[in-house]
Amino acid sequence: MARVKKKRTWDIDEFLKLAPPEERIYRHRCVEGWSMVMPWIGFPISAFVQQADPLPKAKFIEFTTLLDMQQMPGLRVPVLDWPYTEGLRMDEAMHPLAIFTFGLYGEILPNQNGAPLRINVPWKYGFKSAKGIVKITFTDKQPPTAWNKSAPNEYGFYSNVNPAVDHPRWSQATERRLGEFLKRPTLLFNGYGDQVASLYNGMDLKKNF
Repeated sequence: MARVKKKRTWDIDEFLKLAPPEERIYRHRCVEGWSMVMPWIGFPISAFVQQADPLPKAKFIEFTTLLDMQQMPGLRVPVLDWPYTEGLRMDEAMHPLAIFTFGLYGEILPNQNGAPLRINVPWKYGFKSAKGIVKITFTDKQPPTAWNKSAPNEYGFYSNVNPAVDHPRWSQATERRLGEFLKRPTLLFNGYGDQVASLYNGMDLKKNF
């Protein structure tokens, strides 16, 4: 059930003016074992949440991406249950590191990187950072997410970067930074543990992967 005082629609230009843009240089870790360092441009998700005014019962936020067969003919192949959906617990979305993104390398965000709007949650695997967002829903229940529905034994709801929790088909203990030959150790929470570990106090990170 949607948990917001009043539903509303923003056009993209209006949305991008909700808060001043910032450049955030983040590590980006793909679940498949490669990584990059990316200079994103955006603003904290919390700035949107405060203006959207969700009800106190809202415990999660769900992101739904564009479903347009004309622009995205690949969606005709049912690899996943389209449209792509992702979700965060509300305290994760409100964390200062979690951002809406609309720029990259000092330019407008390219289509292939999630234009016109995506999120970035740098302590989680990259697929958690939904692209091409067109709908945002506040809910009191954990929302189903695209990869978790497709393969729940491989892709958990939380999907925090964790070298101690392997993917069923490969190790997550190391990663290869694009442009480098040798692998490097994977860092818990992608190296942001000193800022985000408190979100998961008391949680079994292997069970809640």
